[in-house]
Amino acid sequence: MPLPRSLAPFRQRAYARFWAGAFVSNIGTWMETVAVGILVTTETGQAGWAGLVSAAAFFPAATAGLIGGALADRIPRRRLLLTTVTAQMLLAGLLTALAATDAAHPAVVTLIVFASGCAAALGFPTYQALLPDLVPREDVPAAMALGSAQWNLGRVVGPALAGVVIALGGYTWAFAINAISFLAVIAAIAPLVLPPPTPKAGESIRAAIGSGFRYVRADAGLRAVVVYLSLNSLLAAPFIALVPAVALKVFGDEDFGTSLLVTAQGVGAVLMALVLGGLSHRFGIRRTVLAGLAVLPALLVAYALAPTIGFAAAAIFGVGAAYLACLSGFNTIAQLRAPTEMRGRVMSVNMLILGTLYPIGAVVQGRIADSIGLRTTTTVAAVLLAIGIVGQRLLRPGHDVLMGPPEAVELLTPTDTPDAPASHDREDR
Repeated sequence: MPLPRSLAPFRQRAYARFWAGAFVSNIGTWMETVAVGILVTTETGQAGWAGLVSAAAFFPAATAGLIGGALADRIPRRRLLLTTVTAQMLLAGLLTALAATDAAHPAVVTLIVFASGCAAALGFPTYQALLPDLVPREDVPAAMALGSAQWNLGRVVGPALAGVVIALGGYTWAFAINAISFLAVIAAIAPLVLPPPTPKAGESIRAAIGSGFRYVRADAGLRAVVVYLSLNSLLAAPFIALVPAVALKVFGDEDFGTSLLVTAQGVGAVLMALVLGGLSHRFGIRRTVLAGLAVLPALLVAYALAPTIGFAAAAIFGVGAAYLACLSGFNTIAQLRAPTEMRGRVMSVNMLILGTLYPIGAVVQGRIADSIGLRTTTTVAAVLLAIGIVGQRLLRPGHDVLMGPPEAVELLTPTDTPDAPASHDREDR
């Protein structure tokens, strides 16, 4: 029985193994995230430590990711990913040992989490860059969407399992399961056969990073992605960080309310991921992304103004679906427009934008919400997002025409430089 378009990447055995391994590891990572937050808060009696640990894990994404992108285009991707995953596994093992000996002091835990975040940031551009090598080109949108689906599934399953595991065996069990879960990724990566990198002779890491930025700036389709991704990250994405505050301050139900809203958003994202490949195949990735951008502000307003938590859950279900369509689409377009030798650096630019603007937006919107309220803040952010999107299309007509895969990715000749694409192609569909 043939698989539907959205599940077509699973026909490729290497991709199926890779997806499954990443899913197992993602569950373990979320278990560790929950356990670390509870551990440091319990040990110190200060909720601020949980925020510090979260920042330690997230901050490297905005810094080390650029280096990871350059390395992904000059070091064999299989070897680089095995190295970073092994480093994460060893750090998770160290955390397990410290917890087992009652030596998991908050400062030490924070340093370990930061180091693990650095390893993850170095490896993530490689993780994204190798996906087009595992599936046919026409299945890349579905492969990216399924990757987002497994992240959202892990985000729902991991914290739930963490509560059970911590209750039964304490923090040590949660940390140990995370350490073991990395073996699933290693088992999936080890047998991969990937194209060798073709780095520019004598090019330094710094110069390679600069070449990545210049390539993105020179490609009209990637420039459009940068604009929309920036608006999305600054104005829309912060709704994720503010979910607990909405549950508590708006609906007065922090525990159940947070779980309900997080789950509803995750389910919406997963369901969108299951149909995104088919939508992209039928309508084109550009039109699919633009449709997501068109409905996202309205859905955010509906979420912000929901009269009950039930209505809010229904609205955030739609927000999760639209946001997934946009974010997965942006990364898919970047995957398809970048030639193999530039793919890691192009993906790291997307990672930098999200990793920088999302926390800024979350902090700013959180501070503003303390003054004018969460409902008003989210509504204003949604309106500004709509103005930004409409403004781009009115003031710069045609700027996003090439925001889709080119008809063919041409190989760079020895006389070409990676500073600019060799050609620009007509609009996807």
